[in-house]
Amino acid sequence: MKFAVVSLLVAALSVATTATCKHNHHNGRDASSSELPSEADSSSSSSSSSSSSVASETESVSVAPSPTGSTSAIWQPAVGTSWQIVLSSPLSDTSVDAEVYDIDLFDNTAATISSVHSAGRKVICYFSAGTYENWRPDQSEFLASDMGKALDGWPGEKWLGVTSANVRTIMQQRLDLAKTKGCDGVDPDNVDGYDNDNGLGLTQSDAIDYVNWLASEAHSRGMSVGLKNAGDIISSVIDNMQWSVNEQCAQYDECDTYAAFPNKGKPVFHIEYPKGDNTNNSNNVSASQLKSACVFSDSASFSTLIKNMDLDSWFQLCS
Repeated sequence: MKFAVVSLLVAALSVATTATCKHNHHNGRDASSSELPSEADSSSSSSSSSSSSVASETESVSVAPSPTGSTSAIWQPAVGTSWQIVLSSPLSDTSVDAEVYDIDLFDNTAATISSVHSAGRKVICYFSAGTYENWRPDQSEFLASDMGKALDGWPGEKWLGVTSANVRTIMQQRLDLAKTKGCDGVDPDNVDGYDNDNGLGLTQSDAIDYVNWLASEAHSRGMSVGLKNAGDIISSVIDNMQWSVNEQCAQYDECDTYAAFPNKGKPVFHIEYPKGDNTNNSNNVSASQLKSACVFSDSASFSTLIKNMDLDSWFQLCS
């Protein structure tokens, strides 16, 4: 964003007032809905219960793992890799001709993931690494002391203390579940609590430590991992990431920040929501909306999708 100083100050104030909605996360399910865990989910939840029962209080973890080094054995998608993301419900349409599907870890079965693999595609499994969601099958494993403030506009969610040993144990179990289900990589959301009113005093340093730790844990299970939004910490974590998942960098004129990924041979899986927060339908966006979402510096290096805000199966490509 290369404007005059006055414009920068105005923009900064504008962004500060919309920090939570600017980097919208998507949990794939209305918090008021119920979810019956699959057999694999139940197993994970049971394992989580036995592990976390020994933790009577939240412990703080301050170990910053060293860089994971060579990840040559880990799947590294190429810049420009095509993709589809569906988080609003279990995946039902696997006919979309995309190289990668990003789908919810809990809502989808190992059989679904296997069917995507059988078509020669890779699967990224989404879960929230930075928020408590009260409808997930392992929600009872979180301690009250793990939780901060509620997320504005996202009922049933609270920010998590990412230095908590208990939180990290639960995330290890989620990564175990992802490996068991056959996920090729993971999409851990909401790692930018430091940029929101989280009620826990989270800092960028906390996020850097946590994201690098998640990368080490994912890599040790043979899975890739990406950074979700959190542009402020890119330089401190990019060497351990295989991609970026970004929302709305065109809308907020931030795509130059995320260009660091294709500059290192790593894709940006990029989403724009031109229809806004409350319109979810199968209609294509206008030509002007499409141009605003798709035309920016280095846009040819981004894997851009136009999506509905609820991240259902509808999508539109830039061309």
